[in-house]
Amino acid sequence: MAPKNPIAVVVLLLLARSCLAVATDVTADGKNGGGGRRALVANGLGLTPQMGFVSDKTSNLLIDRRKTADALATTGLAEAGYIYVNVDDCWADGKRDNQGHMVANPRTFPSGIKALADYVHSKGLKFGIYSSAGILTCSKKMPGSLGHEDTDAKTFASWVSEDVSRSSEYWTLDLLLTLGNMDVAKWGGLYGNSWRTTGDINDTWISMMDNIDKNDAFAQYAKPGGWNDPDMLEVGNGGMTYNEYVVHFSLWVIAKGPLIIGCDVTSISKETLGILSNSEAIAINQDKLGVQGKKVRKYDDEIEVWAGQLTRQRKAVLLLNRGAACSRLITATWLDLGIQLSVTVEARDVWKHETLPDKFTGSLTAMVEPHWCKLFVLTPV
Repeated sequence: MAPKNPIAVVVLLLLARSCLAVATDVTADGKNGGGGRRALVANGLGLTPQMGFVSDKTSNLLIDRRKTADALATTGLAEAGYIYVNVDDCWADGKRDNQGHMVANPRTFPSGIKALADYVHSKGLKFGIYSSAGILTCSKKMPGSLGHEDTDAKTFASWVSEDVSRSSEYWTLDLLLTLGNMDVAKWGGLYGNSWRTTGDINDTWISMMDNIDKNDAFAQYAKPGGWNDPDMLEVGNGGMTYNEYVVHFSLWVIAKGPLIIGCDVTSISKETLGILSNSEAIAINQDKLGVQGKKVRKYDDEIEVWAGQLTRQRKAVLLLNRGAACSRLITATWLDLGIQLSVTVEARDVWKHETLPDKFTGSLTAMVEPHWCKLFVLTPV
C-alpha cells in the first residue's frame, strides 16, 4: 500500500563498479519484511522525474544547507518543483559509533543531520542523503552501507520521523547510481525509482552530450515510477555557455531525466534561474504520460531530431545542432515523429514562450545556431 505522505528520504546509493545495491523494507514492528530484502515494486513514488538540488559540485559541505533550503524557497525554485535538498558524499564521520550507526561529521554538520532535515522540512521541502553500497564511499572519507543496510536505513529514517516503526512513512530507496558497465536501467525498476545510466558528468559540452547519448540507449526502460538518470544538472556552474546550458536542460527535460540542480543556488544568477525555472520546459519533463523522449533522426554528425509523446496527443520535439561552426536548417518529419501525415499542428516555442504563427502539416523546419537547439510542443489542431 502506498503511503499517504511518503517520507522525505532519498538514499543515494552509489554502486561501486562490482557492487549491487538492494532496497530494504521494514514492517510496522521495525523488522525486515518478508524475511529480508525485496524489490520496491509499485511503491507510489517517482511518478514523475525527481526535482531538487544536490551538493556534489557546489564548493563543499561547509556551505550551510539551511541556506540552500532558504534559496530554493525564496528564488521560486521550490515552487517550480525543485523540492529535494540532497546531501552528497562526505557528510558522515570517518567511523561509526559504538552501536554501528553512522554519525554526522562534527566539523561540517555540528548540529547533526536530524536538525538539518527538520529545517529542510520546515520549508516544505524534502531531504535526501547519500550512502554507498561499498565498504567506503567514493571519497573514501566515510563508511559505506555494505553490511549495514538495515541499520543505516533505520538511522536515516529516524532523522526524519518521530516514529520509525510506522512503515507507511518508511520508504528509503529512491535513486540508484552506477559508475560501471552494469546496464542498471534493465533491472533498476525492481529496486528503485531512478537509476544512473552513465558515469559522472563534468561541466563541459563533450561530457554533457556523451551522457545524454548513453542515456538515450535505455529510453525503453523509463516509465512513471522509474527513470533513467544521466546525472545531475551542470547548469550555472560556469563551464559552458548560456546556449549550451539551454541545450543541456532541454535534453534532460525531453529525456525525462531527474532535474537535480548542481550549482550553488544561494548565489544563482538571473540567467541560470531563467533556464532552471522555465515552466514550459519543466512541464515536458513532468508530463504525466511519462514517456522518455529519444533521438529519432540523426542526419549527420551535427544535426539531430529528438521527440517524445506527451499527454493530450501532443509531441515534444527538439531540433539539435551539435556543430560548433555554423547554423543549420533542421527538419522534423511527421514520419520520424510518429504523427499521421495528414495531421496539422501548431508549434509552441518553449524557450521563446510563443506559438508560431503558421500551422504545420507533414514536417517542421527551423534554422538552429551552433551548439543550440529549438524545443517545441506540437499540438494537433
